Amino acid sequence: MSPAVIVTDSTATLSEATAAERGIVVVPLQVVIGANVYDEGAEGATPEMVAAALREWTPVSTSRPTPAALAEVYEQAARDGATEVVSVHLSGEMSGTFESAQLAAREASIRVIPVDSRQVGVATGFAVLAASDVLAAGGTADEAAAAARERAAASSSLFYVDTLDYLRRGGRIGAAAAIVGGALSVKPLLQIQDGRVASLEKVRTTARALSRLEELAVQAAGDRQIDLCVAHLASPERAEQLTGRLTERLADNLEGRAVWCAELGAVLGAHVGPGMLAVCVAPRL
Repeated sequence: MSPAVIVTDSTATLSEATAAERGIVVVPLQVVIGANVYDEGAEGATPEMVAAALREWTPVSTSRPTPAALAEVYEQAARDGATEVVSVHLSGEMSGTFESAQLAAREASIRVIPVDSRQVGVATGFAVLAASDVLAAGGTADEAAAAARERAAASSSLFYVDTLDYLRRGGRIGAAAAIVGGALSVKPLLQIQDGRVASLEKVRTTARALSRLEELAVQAAGDRQIDLCVAHLASPERAEQLTGRLTERLADNLEGRAVWCAELGAVLGAHVGPGMLAVCVAPRL
């Protein structure tokens, strides 16, 4: 194992193959469906399970990894030969995971650098990969942490939801905003801003919302070199169509790199609901 190791959480949406290839340790968050508790992942809570439960109005909630769980991950890294850990997590405004990392870091036998990405989902994942690239190139743990923060801050997370109800239920958006949205029958476009879900635009139809999401992604890319991900929950056809259009329109920005099209993980899916479509535009460092 490298003297420095990267730890992240399951909401970063890294594939098992990518994490294994790069030596990234992924700690799962939990999903509570009814009375059952599952770790997020292929062997536990899947997006399909969450979407089905939400449609059936089965109670769904999520919980962070405990400080003790993260402390054990850090100690295992130390036993495997690591001398430092860079621990990159989803926004501390949205989850207590970063706080757990901070608490565990204080007791760790090796140096741990907790990083609040101030992002969610794939934007956190791209930040993790930026940190991994720095370590692979011989950089220090501090340089890797700085790269993660820089890429996360430069990334744009834009998304559409069919309804604000799921965000309201999970406390991720105010009840008043959800009620107004429902009353006006608007289709909300949202963004991650300062680590929180924020309103971006409101349009009247789903078709208009998806067209606008595409335009906003193109604007966010500008003339920069980017990595791009389209994510969805239980909406694969919409996601594939958007992926195709953005692949064509942003060909110069991508320089042959494929657009990553994936289903949103179970934890984030629990808060946005079926029909969600998101785009993450991550400028390359």
